[in-house]
Amino acid sequence: MDDNMHMSWSARTIGAMLLGNILYALTLKLFLLPANLASGGATGISLAVHNLTGLSVSGTLLAVNVGMLILGFFLLGKAFVVTTLLSTFVMPAALEVMDRILGDFVLTQDLLLCTLFAGLGVGISLGIVIRTGASTGGMDIPPLILFKYFRIPVSVSLYAFDVTILLVQAPLHQAENILYSILFVMISSITLDKMLMIGTTQTEVKIISNKSSELREAILKQLDRGVTLLDAEGGYLHDKTQVIFSVISNRELFKLEKIVHGIDPDSFMVITRVSEVKGRGFSMDKQAL
Repeated sequence: MDDNMHMSWSARTIGAMLLGNILYALTLKLFLLPANLASGGATGISLAVHNLTGLSVSGTLLAVNVGMLILGFFLLGKAFVVTTLLSTFVMPAALEVMDRILGDFVLTQDLLLCTLFAGLGVGISLGIVIRTGASTGGMDIPPLILFKYFRIPVSVSLYAFDVTILLVQAPLHQAENILYSILFVMISSITLDKMLMIGTTQTEVKIISNKSSELREAILKQLDRGVTLLDAEGGYLHDKTQVIFSVISNRELFKLEKIVHGIDPDSFMVITRVSEVKGRGFSMDKQAL
């Protein structure tokens, strides 16, 4: 059974990586390259080095990618390097296929539309790939290292690296083009951040009620969610009470509110969105009773 689960996970991972890289290549072909936007990442570094020193773009790009791959090998592990190798070859191949299929086809010449959709496409495609634990290689690797060792959000460090690379290219492009390029980086970073949060956000609920025992039973039986009872004291009358603490999925919030209002309409609820929850019932399977 474990082998089948592992094979299924590998198939899903490879499928997600292929989808992410193909979408990335399609975004470059339809929006980024036609708009002649300054790029971040390894491509941006290669373009800047070429314009400043005359070194070939392909040679510099290869050196950056290999260097980042070696860094990833030592700090992120062999499994990461294997999946990154796949992205390294699939993305250029997909871009070549897109180029042959689409040829000189231009979807839009509107610079703002190209910027917006380039940002969305790159953010979504990177999010799909990064959620598998891999990357498209190059300058995607340092943000993953920073996240692993220092818990710096991937989107923040990726944005910082890309802006720095764009600033290096600033003297080599028109001011308007650089401004649109910065907008592109911002959109892609925000989109990536949202992509990485999909499926991880949960809802934290605190309920203050005189019917805590009834609410506890209802949440356990009707929602099948864990409950923690916290002893509390009212700040005005100093009356003893209990606070019901629970974490539920976002979709269960409406059902919980209906349960609480049905048992105790006078209860006090505090609802908070949390970015990630780890532990039994969420990142781990529930223990059998």
